[in-house]
Amino acid sequence: MYHHVKKLMFTVRVDEPDPRFGNMLLEQFGGANGELAAAMQYSIQGLNCEDPDRKDLLMDIGTEELSHLEVVGTLARLHLKPSKFDREAAEADPLIAIAGGGGVNLFNSQGNAWTADYLKITGELDVDLRSNIAAEARAKIVYERLINFTDDAGTRDALQFLMTREITHMKAFALALESMGKPAFSIGRLAPTPGLVDQFFNDSTGSGDHGEIDTRGPWNEGGDWVFTESPAIQAGEPGAASSIVTESSPPADESGLSDLLMDELRDILHAEKQLTKALPKMAEAARFDQLCELFEQHLIETEAQIERINECFELLGKTPRAKPCKGMMGLIEEGQEIMTQSEDKEDAAADLALIGAAQRVEHYEMSGYTTARNLAQQLRHSAVVALLSKSLAEEENADQLLNQVARSLMSVAKMPAAIEQG
Repeated sequence: MYHHVKKLMFTVRVDEPDPRFGNMLLEQFGGANGELAAAMQYSIQGLNCEDPDRKDLLMDIGTEELSHLEVVGTLARLHLKPSKFDREAAEADPLIAIAGGGGVNLFNSQGNAWTADYLKITGELDVDLRSNIAAEARAKIVYERLINFTDDAGTRDALQFLMTREITHMKAFALALESMGKPAFSIGRLAPTPGLVDQFFNDSTGSGDHGEIDTRGPWNEGGDWVFTESPAIQAGEPGAASSIVTESSPPADESGLSDLLMDELRDILHAEKQLTKALPKMAEAARFDQLCELFEQHLIETEAQIERINECFELLGKTPRAKPCKGMMGLIEEGQEIMTQSEDKEDAAADLALIGAAQRVEHYEMSGYTTARNLAQQLRHSAVVALLSKSLAEEENADQLLNQVARSLMSVAKMPAAIEQG
């Protein structure tokens, strides 16, 4: 919870009010790099943070930024005070003087309203910490420039305090990022394309009247860098083969992911083939027409899914070959038992039991397709990803349709008589 203490974090003193400078101060009150933006950015990052240690850091600094907002607001208000009664001072900023009565509001120095678009929040802790370091650096520069435009001693003291705290926060964020132990360029979870990540494109060329010199430095030479001619120049040379490492080039598989993908596809292929034999029996066992039609429709989808899996094998240069799927064997056997046991049940109850068996099958298939799709995505087999995604969407839709039928059946099922109260 928040608790307001009626004491500024830094005591503000203004000896000679300057309404024009007060307007400049609004940049740090309601501007893109101001204290409100910082307070909101860090606090919301903190609310989203699952790391309790760094959550505490974000909330501590976010709360301090609210204190800084109060200091800046007080400082700006004291400089703007003459605009309440002095015509010449009011002309420095009519918006503040006339519409705001000479007080501060959530505007920047140009009169633009504060917006949440200023906030940089990604939900990735290391990325957010880097944004925060950059935000503090920008705020430090703004305070430095403000100090250069005032001779008021009390104002300079307050701005020096605020500028210094920006560096303090930069240090804290930088050390928090370092303590996470992540490599500097390890962003997110997906690895960049090998080769492409180390290519530096020489996209700005020429000399003399046609441009500046081509400069070499640690940002484009040495280490793993590959200095590459501009893609535009490559494209302009007849018969020239592009040396760009394309996104579609699959990475070297050193972790066995390709073998794992093949195992998943072979497992799914066998599972789907078993299901083509089981679905006609389930359709025949269904008592309600809606459920029977649903099973018949899913049989058609399943046959199409088998064709897609075969296409995946072709795209990967492999022969379609199924691997016995014991999981699906067990689910189908369990479904057969349910159909046998339901012969003496009421129609709604029998079909609800059948739907339960069918949904267990759907969820098993959904997990298989999800795993295979994610592996294909990591290996950058985009065409395979598209095929698996389509089948996964069909399985998810089938599950939703089974839910809808189940809800309908529950509404017509005979409910037990209410127990009479004695």
